[in-house]
Amino acid sequence: MKTYNIAVVPGDGIGQEIVPAAVKVLEAAAQLFDFSLSLTYFDWGAGRYLREGAFMPEDGLELLKAFDAVFFGAVGLAEVDDTLPAKLYTFKVRTAFQQYVNYRPVKLFKGLESPLKTKTAKDIDFVVIRENNEGEFVQSGSIFRPEDPEGFGLDTSIFTRQGIERVAHYAFQLARKRRKKVTNVTKSNTLIHSLKYWDAVIEEVASQYPDVALVKMYIDNASANFVLHPEYFDVILTTNLFGDILSDLGGGIMGSLGLGGSGNINPEKNFPSMFEPIHGSAPDIAGQGIANPVGTIWSAALMLEHLGEKEASAEMVQAIERTFESGLKTKDLGGTAKTSEFAATVIKQLHAYHEMD
Repeated sequence: MKTYNIAVVPGDGIGQEIVPAAVKVLEAAAQLFDFSLSLTYFDWGAGRYLREGAFMPEDGLELLKAFDAVFFGAVGLAEVDDTLPAKLYTFKVRTAFQQYVNYRPVKLFKGLESPLKTKTAKDIDFVVIRENNEGEFVQSGSIFRPEDPEGFGLDTSIFTRQGIERVAHYAFQLARKRRKKVTNVTKSNTLIHSLKYWDAVIEEVASQYPDVALVKMYIDNASANFVLHPEYFDVILTTNLFGDILSDLGGGIMGSLGLGGSGNINPEKNFPSMFEPIHGSAPDIAGQGIANPVGTIWSAALMLEHLGEKEASAEMVQAIERTFESGLKTKDLGGTAKTSEFAATVIKQLHAYHEMD
């Protein structure tokens, strides 16, 4: 029996509720599909920062290297400077482990209605591939003489040929498995150096995939089309900042940010990849048992797919969908189901389908 060693970092706020719920679904899938999970828990995050002055220990990255994947909840608390979680945990892991692909699927589950009333499940089914190590989020810059009239703040976006090429190849290879269309979401008509270069390198990569259509779309137009014509999209390839914004908009057109899962992926598997829901720690609802666990369960399914357990991954996603079709919804979707109740029903759906199959 194959065993996967998983580092589990629930983090802060609702991470302490949605991760345990998703872990139960993971463990049920492991039992049904004949693999095992060795789970090691780490109490890292803003809570640890308040207690000990650091989000993770000095050897934290070295500890994570030993695992097949990292399963992460959310990080951040109201008492902690909100620039620190990304700097001291999330970006730190993504960069150190060359998780240069941020994979964020957008799909309208059957049993749910999108806020876009004229759109159905066949219209909303695409993936946002966000370059995850470079671009606007490299945090290269400074604030100069902030109290002076001539003070200014500077952040420098960095785009390298290697960084653009590798994420572009991933997007085109993914499109070959889907509907063979890549939309490059850019803003090169105004960012005429960095994103002009981004576009040019993507076009070079596209020439190696003649069977995949490449469409260029500016970010403002893409944002409008997420709402007006989500059916235009199959695989979206975009920068760190734009991908962060668009994937939340994707959560919105699905019906809730609580639905979105994601993977921070090192495709070569030289380092562990990290899987997390797209939303934050939501401390305002923490401890109430009402958080939507779907994005976390979906992230767990993406983790299994990355590890090679494709059948278990697909069945987890279908079990989520069958749970919605049964009428069960969490509070953010207008229902009354608690976090644990929703996860337990997903597990029942997993078992029911497996026994029927």
